[in-house]
Amino acid sequence: MRGLTVFIADLRNCRARELEEKRVNKELANIRSKFKDPNLSGRQKKKYVCKLLYMYILGWDVEFGHMEAVNLLSSTKYSEKQIGYLAVTLMISETNELVRLVVNSMRKDLDDHIEIHQCLALQAIANISAREMAEALANDVMRLLTSGQTKSFVKKKAALCLLRLFRRHPDLIPAKEWADKIIVGMEEHDMGVALAITSLVLAVAQSNPDYIAQCVPRAISRMHKIVIEKAYSPDYVYYKVPVPWLQVKLLRLLQYYPPPEDKTQRNRIVNVIQTILNNAQDIPKNVQHNNAQNAILFEAINLAIHVDPQSEIVGQASVLLGRFISSKETNIRYLGLETMAHLAGFAESLSNVKKHQETIIQSLKDKDISVRRRALDLLYSMCDVSNSRVIVQELLQYLTIADYAIREEMVLKIAILTEKFATDYKWYVDVILQLITLAGDNVSDEVWYRVVQIVTNNEDLQEYAASTVLAALKSPTCHETALKVGGYILGEYGHLIANSPGCTPTDQFMALHSKFSMCATPTRALLLSTYLKFVNVFPEIKDQVTAVFKQYRFVLDVELQQRACEYLAIAMQPSDELLQVACEEMPPFPERESALLSRLHSKAQDTEDKRTWQIGGMDANNRQALLESAKQSSRRRSAVEPTQTNQQGQDQELLNFSDAPVVHQEQPPPGVAVPSEVAFARLVREPNGVLYEDGNIQIGLKTEYHGALGRVAVFFGNKSTVTITELTTEMVVGDGVKVTLLQPIAGSVPPATQLHQMYNVESQGAAAQHATLTVTYALRPSPYTHTLSLPLPIVSTKFLTPAPLNRPDFVARWTQIGGPPREVQLIAPCRLPAGPHEQFLTLHSLRSAIEILGFSPLDYEDAVVAAAVWTSVDAKVGCLLRLELNTEQKIFRLTLRSTNEDVSQVLGTQLREIVEKL
Repeated sequence: MRGLTVFIADLRNCRARELEEKRVNKELANIRSKFKDPNLSGRQKKKYVCKLLYMYILGWDVEFGHMEAVNLLSSTKYSEKQIGYLAVTLMISETNELVRLVVNSMRKDLDDHIEIHQCLALQAIANISAREMAEALANDVMRLLTSGQTKSFVKKKAALCLLRLFRRHPDLIPAKEWADKIIVGMEEHDMGVALAITSLVLAVAQSNPDYIAQCVPRAISRMHKIVIEKAYSPDYVYYKVPVPWLQVKLLRLLQYYPPPEDKTQRNRIVNVIQTILNNAQDIPKNVQHNNAQNAILFEAINLAIHVDPQSEIVGQASVLLGRFISSKETNIRYLGLETMAHLAGFAESLSNVKKHQETIIQSLKDKDISVRRRALDLLYSMCDVSNSRVIVQELLQYLTIADYAIREEMVLKIAILTEKFATDYKWYVDVILQLITLAGDNVSDEVWYRVVQIVTNNEDLQEYAASTVLAALKSPTCHETALKVGGYILGEYGHLIANSPGCTPTDQFMALHSKFSMCATPTRALLLSTYLKFVNVFPEIKDQVTAVFKQYRFVLDVELQQRACEYLAIAMQPSDELLQVACEEMPPFPERESALLSRLHSKAQDTEDKRTWQIGGMDANNRQALLESAKQSSRRRSAVEPTQTNQQGQDQELLNFSDAPVVHQEQPPPGVAVPSEVAFARLVREPNGVLYEDGNIQIGLKTEYHGALGRVAVFFGNKSTVTITELTTEMVVGDGVKVTLLQPIAGSVPPATQLHQMYNVESQGAAAQHATLTVTYALRPSPYTHTLSLPLPIVSTKFLTPAPLNRPDFVARWTQIGGPPREVQLIAPCRLPAGPHEQFLTLHSLRSAIEILGFSPLDYEDAVVAAAVWTSVDAKVGCLLRLELNTEQKIFRLTLRSTNEDVSQVLGTQLREIVEKL
């Protein structure tokens, strides 16, 4: 293709971007004109598609040519079909509408008997991996994988394609039903096919080990043939190591299942591991040989620990690991430390690991941060009562020079180890205070919360803790976290040391208050509470404390101002009864698991190959084993016991507004939409609820308004069994309201999942029209796009604030405002039952509804009378309301007076509509 070569040369010769853009635009115009020729040959199409591909790779926008690329897929010539698949793979995303057209061509090529065409289709499916492709073509890919007529290199690509689809869309691949057919491929004579299928089996085992548990005997058999019987093709020997990639995957696969109970199978595993260890005694001089051998060796050691951590083989492995962690090669040290941490998590005796404690501590100073992390994990796992003080002291010393990337993790682990192995809680308090001093910025709130819990629950520790924190507070380098701990402990237990030298009430108060002005607002709030407790137990410093309360009555921060005012009022009471009740000593905290462990586990990052063990010694792994056992039991129970699905309960769960109250509503059957008018009328009065619902989607609102400002959260819950895609929203508001998108929403919502977006709302004037939310989404593979236009209850009544008035004030203001144009009087029909008693009930319900809207009702028996203030960013408008009922004619009269005629008109109309729909 000489034209393509010339075009590439022209672009490379362009010295400026403007010249390149000019050449690209000229070529695009030429290609666009050529594509209009109906007699364009396949060779010409291929050439022009190649030019478009090159421009696309360079980053230029290519808005046409996609259909020509799709048409190349149906060509019988390999070169044209290859370019077509390459273009489709690069230029068409999984959400593109052209995917549906591509699927038919791919299915045709998969059914073709030309293997190279099958390979092109499989590569494109794996690269694009669209959901529609997985739904439509997974069975065809599986047929190629299991067919006896399929060539080996096609089977290998089919297995890898299925692996890609399973990782992207596990819900669409019936791994449980296909398990028996897939497992057979592990014994394929062709090592490439066996490796690809083993990768697929490993991926399934990591997510659903029960589905494919029958793979264990076949994995053991294959390993035995490779390592013991040496049954493998010479083509797959890599630097004298037979099929290292397959061996590594098989050894890792066996770690996801419990050791086999059959003695023959167990002996086979032991023989394989022993042979691998024997082969590793001599260190190869060739780097590639060494890498391949070590990859197998470390997986074999991990499997030996998994099978029996107390076995003789594990003892031999620990000797090798000791050699590895002293290696000059960084990768070997890294793997040695990680594998030794695995051993420390299961071995009943840590003596083999403790032999290398000095080497491990030295690894904390390694130049590679990944090695330092593994050394930290190993020290954390091997720590026990006998060496805890040494390890904690070494970690504290290293903390001063540690990387900021691992400081927070180190702080958590030091705090956990200190608490777990503390034989004397005084040592625990000393270590935590030292920890705060060295790395206070990295000490999370959970750490000092835990200190407070332990001190509160141990009476013998309270006096020592109080004196120790007081000494720490007197240090000029005291961190704010230490100030929090000191504030709490001295407030509760400072009286225990009040008679000691240097610990008088005045000393305690000055130690805290000297740092009061330099700390953050939450810490100041805590210290104000401490000062109130000082007033209770140290009356002699009451004047000093109340002076602080008086000073902070006028600060700008609302929290500090409120505390200062309330605490001053309590302290100045003539009787100490209220003060003593408010400052009662804290009761012991209930015994529970430390929150530090859960925080540490949440920071642990997992990779694609999920780890089969936990960092943290035997306790962590025993806990993990119990959790896994409980999960498996629940899975078996749910598979055996039939359950009745409560559709209403599922729908309500989708609308879980976390801290919002649950709104119980009668849900319609799937497929029937909740009328948006009814939902809108309800949400005008209520802050939370369902705005729209059908069989596919549920849209809910959670709103919060304060004065002229508000916040609206729109929740989207997917009730269908497929992912909602192409989700877009657009909000249109009228004059008087400004809406800002605070948090956008993702374009897709998986099944049984709820996402939300957040808006800030600002009242700028009387808004006569409500906002409208347009929602567009698709449920692929359905070709239809769903569009919803929903009214949002962002109306002027949302910006009302109650204004309590007595009768004389109401009458005076009512008279002062006067009649039109500031008065609006509307008469409209309403649904009223007959009878005086029922009229009272209706007035009562009206009064409640008006109160919910933001009015403050007055005590009138024959009408609903209320007052409120309507707020915008520029003004506040007083509003007075009178609602009267006529039961004979079943009508009501609404009279609204305000200090702004526009507000009167808008609010009067909106209130009439609300009352009509009650």
